[in-house]
Amino acid sequence: MSDTDKITDPMANPSPAKSIGDPGITPLSPTHIQNDSDQVPDRPSFVVVVAIDFGTTSSGYAYAFTKEPECIHTMRRWEGGDPGVSNQKTPTTILLTPDRKFHSFGYAARDFYHDLDPQESKQWLYLEKFKMKLHTTANLSINTELQAANGKRVKALDIFAYALAFFREQALKELSDQTGGEFDNNDVRWVITVPAIWKMPAKQFMREAAYKSGLVSRENPEQLIISLEPEAASIYCRKLRLHQMVDLDGQRSSQNGVSPTENLGTSMSQAKDSVRKNRQSRTFLVENVIGELWSELQEGDRYVVVDCGGGTVDLTVHQIRLPEGHLKELYKASGGPYGSIGIDYEFEKLLCRIFGQDFIDQFKLKRPAAWVDLMIAFESRKRAAAPERTNPLNINLPFSFIDYYKKFRGHSVEHALRKSNVDFVKWSSQGMLRMSPDAMNSLFKPTIDHIIQHLKELFSKPEVSDIKFLFLVGGFAESPLLQGAVQDMLQGRSRIIIPHDVGLTILKGAVLFGLDPSVIKVRRSPLTYGVGVLNRFVESKHPPEKLLVKDGTRWCTDVFDTFISADQSVALGESVKRSYTPARPNQQVIVIHVYCSEKESVAFISEAGVRKCGTLKLDVSGTESVAPRREIQTLLQFGDTEIRAMAVDVSTGRSVKSSIDFLSQ
Repeated sequence: MSDTDKITDPMANPSPAKSIGDPGITPLSPTHIQNDSDQVPDRPSFVVVVAIDFGTTSSGYAYAFTKEPECIHTMRRWEGGDPGVSNQKTPTTILLTPDRKFHSFGYAARDFYHDLDPQESKQWLYLEKFKMKLHTTANLSINTELQAANGKRVKALDIFAYALAFFREQALKELSDQTGGEFDNNDVRWVITVPAIWKMPAKQFMREAAYKSGLVSRENPEQLIISLEPEAASIYCRKLRLHQMVDLDGQRSSQNGVSPTENLGTSMSQAKDSVRKNRQSRTFLVENVIGELWSELQEGDRYVVVDCGGGTVDLTVHQIRLPEGHLKELYKASGGPYGSIGIDYEFEKLLCRIFGQDFIDQFKLKRPAAWVDLMIAFESRKRAAAPERTNPLNINLPFSFIDYYKKFRGHSVEHALRKSNVDFVKWSSQGMLRMSPDAMNSLFKPTIDHIIQHLKELFSKPEVSDIKFLFLVGGFAESPLLQGAVQDMLQGRSRIIIPHDVGLTILKGAVLFGLDPSVIKVRRSPLTYGVGVLNRFVESKHPPEKLLVKDGTRWCTDVFDTFISADQSVALGESVKRSYTPARPNQQVIVIHVYCSEKESVAFISEAGVRKCGTLKLDVSGTESVAPRREIQTLLQFGDTEIRAMAVDVSTGRSVKSSIDFLSQ
């Protein structure tokens, strides 16, 4: 690299006092622009909006034509399906051939893998519940890997891209069949849902996977929007009519001697029946009115959406802004990895207690398809858990489990159960594990306790007082155990509302969001973002060790120039403006490190808890000018679900290619 096109990296050394050369960047004009938040940039026109709900345990898509926004179509029925589980969505499972090519997704992947010869299946790469990796990986990057059931590792980006390409193909095929001609991908606006508590790298990772899958191109990033799951649920809940939901607390008042939990169980099963009846049509009408529930809300009323999925639980607090019923986020999204797969892990721990960790680890590796079978059997019994249940739950043990255990240990599964000190799990002569209802309920306890603890903390915040409704959505919201626990915690402080088609709430809301992305007017920043700069040294204010003298001027290094603070309200279209100047006239690229912190106020980038989280790149090549000092004006937008950067060379008025990258740290 010649000296002329070297990238100056003003913050390669956090304290330029120790280095020679460029003293860093000095912001020329720190300003905050409040756009009129109702003025949203013109969106390109699309014929249809397709939303993909890429879940931890199950996934699906839905769509609406922009000419008929009130008709939301959910995808065709999937081949396969489990007893007792609605197949409106398909499991988030993917199968690659031994040479790592995409083979199948969903039920098809699971069934094919299950039917493979055990020796052969070891060569195939089968992955499930892999979405959580994006939440749990601390330093997520393009090269992050996932582990398949056979222990082999594969690039996460490839897996996510394969999955999105599968949905692209399915949706375009269905649209082509419906419109009677080849449907053009350019006519589709795609929406992908992600948990609101996801950090920027995970959202960017999803976008990169979408580029790689051919869903959208880098040249047309507007074609894809990232939707936050609880926001999507919130948008959908605004449209709910009374017959489309269960109001847990509304039942309490009209109870006539029926216990709340019994009533809760019956109303949920009635709800499921009506959903099943309607399922044949797969077209859902969203009336272009605000639902009756919503009409009870007044300007400034607050409600909470608790999105309980397979992997994460997301809590969002929204406030109503009338007359249009726009939404304003009142408190930054919170939650954690407390989804329903926590119950699967508890079941696995229980099996380890009975049969030994060494055996379970071996069995998963040597008989991966049988392990998948066992977890499917557990899944359908898990859904039968309820507070008032009295009869035991039977879980089928695959024959190969019984057989392999005998080979491994030299004695029977029955013997292991008798010997273990787990007295609430018995062996039935039909080859089943018999679990007492209490035993099953205890598997739910750690996960539900986490959720309740989180809700308690949220409700203790001043911004979260006086909540009118609590919407319980996501697949896990169907659990009567979870519903009962939320009811006990709230003690009637706010009404608990559960939409009938609780597992599809986010999907339908994401379609509505794609049709009108400006419906959420104000969001809260989850973190404090900024860059490191040099400021003039002020004796009384700055620590002496931060002093740098250059050409007779006294500078303070490592100053944190805040773009936006944690939990700060940001309106849609609101931007932060900064101007930067290249260190040398012939510099090609300006690279600026972006730092973040969970603390609201940060003075220096060297403080505890401040970390480098991204890079702002300004490509100033081809914009050379005769001006003695070039000013590159940068606009950063924080009011959307992703952070965007735009830049312009002030002297020439030409736009500068700018990007903000959170993945290549």
